[in-house]
Amino acid sequence: MTLKLYNTLTRKKEVFKPIKDKKVNLFVCGITPYDYAHIGHAKTYVQFDIIVKYLKYRGYKVTYLQNVTDIDDKIIKRANERKEKPITLARNFEKEYIKDMKALGVDSVDRFARATDYIKEIQKQIKTLMDKGYAYGIENDGIYFNLSKFPDYGKLSSRKSEEAEDAVSRIDESKSKINKGDFCLWKKSKENEPKWKDPWFNGGRPGWHIEDTAISEKYFGQRYDMHGGARDLIFPHHEAEIAQMESASGKKPFVKYWLHTGFLNVKGQKMAKSLGNFITIREALKKFDSKALRFFYLSAHYRSPIDYSEELLGQAKHSLERLNDFVRKVRYSKEIDDNKLIEKTKKDLIMYMDDDFDTPKAWAVIFDFVKEVNKKGGGKKSYELMLEFNKIFNVLETEEEKIPSEIKKLVKERDKARKEKNYEKADKIREEIKNKGYILEDTEEGTIVKSE
Repeated sequence: MTLKLYNTLTRKKEVFKPIKDKKVNLFVCGITPYDYAHIGHAKTYVQFDIIVKYLKYRGYKVTYLQNVTDIDDKIIKRANERKEKPITLARNFEKEYIKDMKALGVDSVDRFARATDYIKEIQKQIKTLMDKGYAYGIENDGIYFNLSKFPDYGKLSSRKSEEAEDAVSRIDESKSKINKGDFCLWKKSKENEPKWKDPWFNGGRPGWHIEDTAISEKYFGQRYDMHGGARDLIFPHHEAEIAQMESASGKKPFVKYWLHTGFLNVKGQKMAKSLGNFITIREALKKFDSKALRFFYLSAHYRSPIDYSEELLGQAKHSLERLNDFVRKVRYSKEIDDNKLIEKTKKDLIMYMDDDFDTPKAWAVIFDFVKEVNKKGGGKKSYELMLEFNKIFNVLETEEEKIPSEIKKLVKERDKARKEKNYEKADKIREEIKNKGYILEDTEEGTIVKSE
C-alpha cells in the first residue's frame, strides 16, 4: 500500500516521497497567543496530531515543529488594554495553549519555537533578501519584500500577482511601498513597543511571515517535506513564506507538500466574537470530554469544513461510548477471535488512511469491525487491534478504570443477591451504585462497572 496525500501546491493527490527516505520534517503554523485558543485551532492541531501519529505508525521518523508568534500587533494591542507587557501576555496565553493541547491529547509536537528566540536568524534572512535585491527599506518604517521581483507569487493559492494588491496583513500597511501587496519583513518599533537591536533602525521587531521561514531554515534547512496549517493561511501567509525562502535560497520548491485543514463553523456560521458564537477550547472542555471533542474532529476529513454544535458533540460522545463499551467487553472476553476479520479490518483501515488520511472512512471500518465482532464474538486479539488503532487516534479509554473499593463491595453484594435470586435486593443495590455515579453492565464474563 502506498501513502498518498493532497498537495495544495499541485492541487492533486501525490504519492508521498520524503526528501530523505523515511525521515519527515513537518512545520505547522502555531498560534499568536493574545487570547485563549479556540475550537477552530483545536480542529487543526488535533487533525495534524493524527497525521503525525499515523505517519509514525507507518514507519516514518517525524520531526514536528510548530512556531509561536509571540510578538505581533494583536499582542501589543491586548497588552496595552490590560496594562501588561506584551511578552508577559504572550507567555501567559502560550501556557494556556499548551495546557489545552495536553488536555486534547495533542502530544506529537517536538518543539514549540517562539519568534522572539530567533531574532538573529530572522535578521540574517532579511539581510540575504536585501543583498539579493528582493527586499528594500523605507525610512522610519520598515523592510519590505518586493513582490514584483518574485513572479511565482500566487502559485500556492492560484492567484495572479495583480490580485496580490489585497495582501495587506497585520503590520503591512505603508503608503511608501513599491507595490501595494509588498509585505513587511521587519518593522521599526513605535514608542513603547517591544524592540530588538537591528542594522536598519533604532530598534525594531519582525514581520509576521519571516519568522516561519527563519525558524524552519534553522531546523530543517532551505527545503523540507511538509508544511501545514488552516486553509485561511494559504494567502497571503504561506504565499509569503514561499516567496521569502525561494528568493533567499534559489531552490524550488521550498516545501514539497502543503497540507491545509478545512474551516470550523458554528451552526453554519463562521465563528466570530461579533456573532456571539466564539468558543474557546477551555469552554468546550467544560461541557464535553476531551476525547469526545477529539473524536468529533476526526469524524470529518481534515480538508473538509466541520460544523460545531452541542447536538453533534452529543452524537460524538454517544458513538465513543459505544466503542468504549466494546473495548471493555472484548478486554474480558474469552471468546475466539476471527483472524481473517482482524486482518481485513487492519488492511482496510490502512488503505483509507493511506488515501490522504481519510479518517471518516477509517472510522467506518472500525465500526463495521465492532458490529461483526458483536455478532460473531471476539476477545484478546480484537482488544489488541483496538489498542493498536488507538495509538493513531487516541480517543478510547484503553486503561481499566479504577473503581473505588466501596463500589466493588456493592457489586459483590449485588452479584451474591442475584445468585440467591433476590432480585429486589439486587435492583436496590444497582440503584445505589447508580446514585454514586457508576453504571453496571451484566455480561457472560461477569459484571462490568463504569462511571457515568
